[in-house]
Parts: sequence; C-alpha cells; structure tokens
Amino acid sequence: MHMPVALLLELGVILAALSLLGTVARRFALSPVPLYLVAGLALGDGGIAPVPAAREFVDTGAAIGVILLLLVLGLDFTVREFTVSLRRHRSSAAVDLVLNATPGAVAGWLLGLDSGGILALAGATYVSSSGIVARLLGDLRRLGNRETPAVLSVLVVEDFVMAAYLPLLAVVVSGGTWWQALLAVAAAMTAVAAAITVSWRWGHHVGRVLSHPDAEQVLLRVLGVTLIVAALAEIIHVSAAVGAFLIGLALTGTAADRARAVLSPLRDLFAAVFFLALGLSVDPGDLLPMLPAAVALAVVTAATKLASGWYAAGREGAGRRGRLRAGTALIARGEFSVVIIGLAAPTHGRLAALVTTYVMLLAVCGPVLTRFAPTRPAPRTSARRTRAAGLVPEAISAAHPLPAPPRPDSERGAAGPG
Repeated sequence: MHMPVALLLELGVILAALSLLGTVARRFALSPVPLYLVAGLALGDGGIAPVPAAREFVDTGAAIGVILLLLVLGLDFTVREFTVSLRRHRSSAAVDLVLNATPGAVAGWLLGLDSGGILALAGATYVSSSGIVARLLGDLRRLGNRETPAVLSVLVVEDFVMAAYLPLLAVVVSGGTWWQALLAVAAAMTAVAAAITVSWRWGHHVGRVLSHPDAEQVLLRVLGVTLIVAALAEIIHVSAAVGAFLIGLALTGTAADRARAVLSPLRDLFAAVFFLALGLSVDPGDLLPMLPAAVALAVVTAATKLASGWYAAGREGAGRRGRLRAGTALIARGEFSVVIIGLAAPTHGRLAALVTTYVMLLAVCGPVLTRFAPTRPAPRTSARRTRAAGLVPEAISAAHPLPAPPRPDSERGAAGPG
C-alpha cells in the first residue's frame, strides 16, 4: 500500500502545532479555540504555510467534529430536561431572534441586497456557534454554573430554528416559489418532530441497542448510527448537528455515560480539526476590504447577543456576573454562518466576503471575551440548584460539581475537559 507521505507529514505538523497552541492556551487558563482559528488562517490559502495535501482530510474531519460536539452535548441531557428548559425559555428564544436577526436584516437592506441576501445576513447574525460555545463551557468549567441552562436552551433553540431556516434559505436564494419554501420547511419540521417523538417514547430501546460491554462496540455503534442520522438530516436540509444532538438526547443513564466516556477523546481531536478548518476556509486577503463593515456589524451584534444572554440568564435567577457570562458565551458565530455563506455565495459574492470577515472576528473575539467575563468560585450548592433548574446533567452538576476556571497564575494552568 502506498503511503501518502505529504499527507502524513502535514497532518503530523498540524497536530503537533495544535498541541503546542493548546498547551499555551491552558497555561494561561484560556480556551484554545481562538488560537486554533488563527492557526487555520496561517495554514490556509493565502496564509504563510498552506497545507494542500491535508486539506481534504481537514474538511472531512471538520464535519465530523461539529457532529461529535453536538452528540456529546446531547448526551448530557434527557428529552424531559430539554423540553422543560425550552418551555421556560420560549421568551428568551424570541428575544434572541428579534435582537440578533434584526441587525443583519437592516444591514442587508442598507447594502442593497435582495430578499435572499437579506435573509442570509439576518441568519448569519442571529445564530451563535454551538460548536464553539459547547467547547468553551467545558474548557472554562462552567457546565455547573447557574446561567448555563439558559445558554444551552438558547443554543438548542437556535439549532432547531436552523432546521427550518436553512431549507427556506435554500429555496429563496435559488429563486423558488413560496409553496416550495413552505414544503421544504414542513418536511424539515416533520422530521425533527418525528426524531423528538422517537427519543421521548423509545429512547430507552435505542440505548439498549447501542449499549455493549465492550467499549469498541459502543464507539462503533454510537458513531455509526450518529453519522447515518446526520447524513439523513442533511438530505432533508436539516442540520447534521441537529440530528447528532437528537441521538445524544435519545441515550440516557448508563448508556449515555459509556458513550460519553468513549467518544470524548475522539470529540476533542475532531473538534480541534473543526476549529482549524474554519480558519482554513478563509483567505486573509479577503478580510481586509470588508473589515470596516464587518467590525461595525460585529460590535452591534455582540451587544445584542450580550443583551439576549443577559435576559435568558435572568430567567434562571442568575446574578449580574452570571448574566454577563451568559451573554459573552453566546457572542461567537461559526459553523452555521459558514453553511449560510455556502448557500448564498453563488448569487451573493459580496455578502460571502462580509460574513466571512464577520464570523472570523466573532469566532476569535467571542471566546476571549467569554474567558475574561467576571467569575468567582461557585458555592457548593450552586450545581445542585442548576440541576434542579432543568438542563445540566446530574452526573456533572451534582455528583461531580465543576470548579471555577483556574487563575492564570495557578500552577501549570488547568486542563479543562477536551
């Protein structure tokens, strides 16, 4: 068998570089996500050290990475916890939609875009990055915080909104009719409702099918089924990430614990590749021309995300610090905005450059702002209260409460999960 030397060499260099960046980030108690994104800029087209041989692998790994991030996130919850939290945060979801889609729609109108362009820009400014935020909450050890259920509820609602929004956008930008758009949205919503019903009624059967005493079998079964469901979700224009999240919701108890244990190292590897790929997809030369407009849009929508997170965390009874942490956690944009660019780019080239610059700004600055949001060690009872609020899993919040992130001068920093 011929060994692709260039591929092996480039992948080895990439993984070694990511390891070094991760070590530096953790030394200062930071999330490595911004460094991974910047590394992607340096290694992509127009960067200082392109990696053409590894590009196809990185693109494939990125798709798997976001699926694993949402799968493991779903493993932390049950359908009951999920539905209870969604009922509590219906108003939070509405506030989030109005505050964050409006600036994009207004900007699109001012730029003279057509209806498809306005709809695309509104979606790009609305949706946060589930992949980045999920990683940040683990890195900064905030899964047990009181405001975390609010953050996750907003994220999950956004992901489900994307299940209806993406097929709608695809029809609009292609010049389809209103009944085609309605049919696409109805098909997506029917599929999501069916998946939730299966998780609610027969989730325990799914757990029995996917469980096995051997860790290798658990890994192969859960990952295989998740990829199949993710592919089917993409076929009907529902996000693969939503499909992965639903599989995670379907697994509960011991089955979820075992799946989380065997999948977490794989998630960490492919999540790093995902963040690297976001940077690789951008040519640094494309960022400068659209920088002023992107900065203005980023400042406005960072403020609106802060406001929506503040409101959502307030419904969980979080204090001012918790509300600020929730708002900053939602600032980062990422994978869904990139998908929106892909749908709109063939007919809106100028929009693609703007959104790419905008996404890179917030994907890098969002995690940094999140890290430096005010925090303090949580009291011993806070995790239990958060569990009672309805969304943080008992295995994390009650049995193993997570400490606050370490101070930068603590010994060797700290290694958060992942």
